Amino acid sequence: MSPLDRWLPVWIGAAMLVGLLLGRLVPRLGEALAAVEVQGISLPIALGLLVMMYPVLAKVRYDRLDTVTRDRRLLVTSLLLNWVLGPALMFALAWLFLADLPEYRTGLIIVGLARCIAMVIIWNDLACGDREAAAVLVAVNSIFQVIAFAALGWFYLSVLPGWLGLPQAALDVSPWEIGASVLVFLGMPLVAGWLTRRVGERTLGREGYERRVLPRLGPWALYGLLFTIVLLFALQGEQIASHPGDVARIALPMLVYFAVMWGLGYALGRALGLGYERTTTLAFTAAGNNFELAIAVAIATFGASSGQALAGVVGPLIEVPVLVGLVYVSLWLRRRFPHRQEISA
Repeated sequence: MSPLDRWLPVWIGAAMLVGLLLGRLVPRLGEALAAVEVQGISLPIALGLLVMMYPVLAKVRYDRLDTVTRDRRLLVTSLLLNWVLGPALMFALAWLFLADLPEYRTGLIIVGLARCIAMVIIWNDLACGDREAAAVLVAVNSIFQVIAFAALGWFYLSVLPGWLGLPQAALDVSPWEIGASVLVFLGMPLVAGWLTRRVGERTLGREGYERRVLPRLGPWALYGLLFTIVLLFALQGEQIASHPGDVARIALPMLVYFAVMWGLGYALGRALGLGYERTTTLAFTAAGNNFELAIAVAIATFGASSGQALAGVVGPLIEVPVLVGLVYVSLWLRRRFPHRQEISA
């Protein structure tokens, strides 16, 4: 492993600390960063995610995606985890842990509806998951996010609480806003990665491309990750530092959520005989959330200083260290996984 990979938890911890300090100590830094946006999308964060995801998507062998799309067990299980179990679990945890804090409870439910289409790519790659499967599952989640996010928000914030006799809330979000988020956070790096591989293989051949080009691109994924983490925490450093007790209350159900979703994904993948790589991909795509979207929706609907927005902000504070830890758990479990070829449906 390179020094960057070997000391990854240290670099991520340092990036989180630097972001929090910048947001706390530099006057109006968060406001200045938040002002650089188009249609509610932060351009600095979009740049960081592009740099982070592009090298990983340039590694994907796109001519092998058909083997993933034929694996119905993987696709169906992923859809059930992401769009049935995930939102339902977060709804239950929000009411269990935050019944007396309606703003945070609503923010947590919004987080549960936003399935990950960005950082999961890097967690999967670090854990040696199946890159092609990750690309397919992220694309499927993106489509469902555009179609189902607003409808599920209405169901979990208004309809289901009404059935249960609980207080209701409303969510005002357009599919066009979600589509713009998907286009920026996934579409741009996906197209860039595909074009790079296509041109590179035509010029150098597959072996030459993977031997000469990919090693140079690889480190930029982690540089982009660290840059994005600094920005996310700088944007909300003052909010987090000003509400430590609230942050702890919000953090607890999120910790339970990440552990349960990742554990379910891993257990189901192993039970279905998907093999280590696809099991790992299933687990991480189930556990991750699109906090960029959740924060944007919460701010647009309830305001930047709302409790709903703070709940979204706490997301990466918890997700980043937890999923980094699960990367190392995955690599430890890899040595104990049955040694056999990935099964293609």
